Amino acid sequence: MRNVSLSGFLLLSLLALIPAACTAQSDQTGSQSPNSTGTSEVAVRSVRETDWPRFRGPEGNGHSASTGLPVEWSDGGSETKNVVWKTKLPGGGSSSAVVWDDHIYVTSYTGYLVPGEDRGNLSDLTRHLVCLDRESGTILWDKEVAARQPEEENIRDHGFAANTVASDENGVCVFFGKSGVYAFSHDGEQQWQHDVGSGTHGWGTAASPVFYEDLVFVNASVESESLIALDRKTGDERWRAGGIKESWNTPVVVATPSGDEELVIAVHGKVLGFNPTSGEQLWSCDTDITWYMVPSIVSDAGIVYVLGGRSGVAGLAVKTGGRGDVTSTHRLWTSQKGSNVTSPVFQEGYLYWMHENIGIAYCAEAKTGELVYEERMNRSGQVYASSILANGRVYYLTRSGRTFVVAAKPEFELIATNDLEEGGQFNASPSVSGNRLLIRSDRFLYCLGE
Repeated sequence: MRNVSLSGFLLLSLLALIPAACTAQSDQTGSQSPNSTGTSEVAVRSVRETDWPRFRGPEGNGHSASTGLPVEWSDGGSETKNVVWKTKLPGGGSSSAVVWDDHIYVTSYTGYLVPGEDRGNLSDLTRHLVCLDRESGTILWDKEVAARQPEEENIRDHGFAANTVASDENGVCVFFGKSGVYAFSHDGEQQWQHDVGSGTHGWGTAASPVFYEDLVFVNASVESESLIALDRKTGDERWRAGGIKESWNTPVVVATPSGDEELVIAVHGKVLGFNPTSGEQLWSCDTDITWYMVPSIVSDAGIVYVLGGRSGVAGLAVKTGGRGDVTSTHRLWTSQKGSNVTSPVFQEGYLYWMHENIGIAYCAEAKTGELVYEERMNRSGQVYASSILANGRVYYLTRSGRTFVVAAKPEFELIATNDLEEGGQFNASPSVSGNRLLIRSDRFLYCLGE
């Protein structure tokens, strides 16, 4: 059976364990030779083990080198276990938590279509960048940004704050759709703002900003059908590529087999590779997927793995480094097993993910796409969060707050099932900070630890 999978850069474990005293980030340069554990080809920026600086972690692949993460927890009112703290957030939101030093950053929105509240008025829609203390969960500051009108009136499902922020030693970068891209200092002072388009969509906007050298990459498919690079310090536009249609995934930088770096993104019908410095499109590959593209691409050893769609072909593997139309030369396999929402993780030649609707956890061989197992998880419900991997375990979070902890090996083993019963709806992907797990709902941010 041909199977689909996204492969992930595996976090370089040695660099991820750099002491907490190291606060400066180094440039992403060079490449690493792949090994049996899926070591990332792109050099890892020097970050503390407690840092989780962007969507899906330091390399955007859902991997953490941390150990000691909790396996069991619960929150059912008076019955709690391994809940270090729990903080009520202003309004709703689906963005994941980002950690830099002793700060945690999330976004939320108030004033209109907030879950559990009256409908409100579109004119009152306000987005928030919220900064919390990592140890206590106390909200340190809350920066409000009024929505640029007119906004989408009938947004579906995930709300108006689904884009996860990016952070580095200079501050925080946040993408608020048609209201623009903002940079703030770690003290909450606005540094710059840049508009990337005025389009809106019923599914909202969700792609997250990505730092690369002195650039910020923004997938503005919803806003202007563009992939845009901004200057990290000033917010000025450095380059723009068009034709980015029906794309909700966060772009990734991968290393080719020759060691060059490429910026890769999935759009309707194609996977595209760009020169990250100039914005020149280098190659394209047909996907044969007939739907919009939501899951983020991940890679290993110069191969990108792409999921998407609800029927027919649902994923593929493409070797990077080509030029022009590489469909016949670099597309390695296609599959009819995948997910339309969730992104997978890669571990030692295997891909792990969970389907967003049917509650099945998958493992596939990355080399061929062949399915190794598919296990239906009882009472799982929908899954929108992307999986994470830490200490040999995969964590799958459902929209109801149930988390399945599964062994990261090609034989299915369910280690634990955990519930956060009173948290509301959980659309955000989990984050890791040292030996703690951060899980965000549309009401609360939970810090879990043993």
